[in-house]
Amino acid sequence: MAHPEFQIKTGKDNQFYFNLTAKNGQVILSSEGYKSKDGCEKGVDSVKKNAPDDKKYERKVAKDGQHFFLLKAGNGEPIGKSEMYKTKDSMENGIESVKNNAPIAGIHYL
Repeated sequence: MAHPEFQIKTGKDNQFYFNLTAKNGQVILSSEGYKSKDGCEKGVDSVKKNAPDDKKYERKVAKDGQHFFLLKAGNGEPIGKSEMYKTKDSMENGIESVKNNAPIAGIHYL
């Protein structure tokens, strides 16, 4: 079985992005673009620090009725966004997965 990890990659726009993957390889949290690799790494550190705190999750419903969440930093800025979930329960499972996986995840550069 694989380990949870933050995968850092450079996008076509030359910005840096991370995805947090669970042990099964599924992406459970994605970042916005960062102008520098250092900024992206600081975003990863912020996720690791904030992930265990349930108050840092903003639960939302998309226009099509699907559920998703944002993980926010101490300053209230979003640092990660989930995939879309069909049900509220599956979204809550996604939040639990981020809480459990982010603090122990390593970093892998793609």
